[in-house]
Amino acid sequence: MHHALVADDHPLFRAALIQALAPMFGTNINQTECLSSTFTFLRGAPETDIVFLDLTMPGNDGLSGLVECHHAFPNTIFVIVSAHESASLMSKAIQLGAGGFIPKSTPLTLITAAVEQILEGEIWLPEGVDCLSSGEDSETQVFLARLALLTPHQLIVLKYMADGLLNKQIAYEMQISESTVKQHASAVLKKLNLINRTKAGVMYKQFMDSGESSS
Repeated sequence: MHHALVADDHPLFRAALIQALAPMFGTNINQTECLSSTFTFLRGAPETDIVFLDLTMPGNDGLSGLVECHHAFPNTIFVIVSAHESASLMSKAIQLGAGGFIPKSTPLTLITAAVEQILEGEIWLPEGVDCLSSGEDSETQVFLARLALLTPHQLIVLKYMADGLLNKQIAYEMQISESTVKQHASAVLKKLNLINRTKAGVMYKQFMDSGESSS
C-alpha cells in the first residue's frame, strides 16, 4: 500500500483530507504543519510515495517549497493542495515538478479520483486548466529551464540570495564556509546565465510568488 504525507498548517483541512484519503492509504497517512518538519519527516520516511503540500504553510514561500522538496526528494510525488486557483500558478507548479494541483475547493470525492490518477503517473489539474497555457513570457520559461539545472545546495543559496542575505550570512545559515558559498553563488549565476545576483534573486522571487498572501 502507498504511503502519504499531508503537509498543511490548517488542522481542520488536514483532518478532512486525511479522512478522504483513508480508503486509499489506510493508516499509512502522516501529517506535518510546516516545511522544516516536512523535510525532517521525509528524511526519516523514504517509503513516502506522495506528499500533499500547502503553498503557504510556515517556512514555505509560494512555490519555493515545492522546488526545494522536489530537488531533495526526486522520487517522491508532490501535489499542491491550495486555496490559490489561478491557471498561471497551476502551470508553474506543474513545470516545477508537481504531480498535480488540487484546489482546496475541490469536492472530497473528486480528490480521491485525482489522487488515483496521479499515483498512476498522470498529471492532474482541474477541468479546463491547461498546464501548457501559463501565459508566462519566454524569459521566464528560459529561467525555469535553467533553474532545473541547480543542485539542492545551489538552490538554497539562490533562495537566500533572493532574501537579500550576504555570503557571510548564507554561510552561517547553511553551516558552510564563506568560500563555499561564493562557489555556489558563482555556479548559480553561471547556470542561470546571469551576471547579477540581484537580478537572479528578483527573478526567483517573481517566479516563486503564489500571487496570494495566505492559503
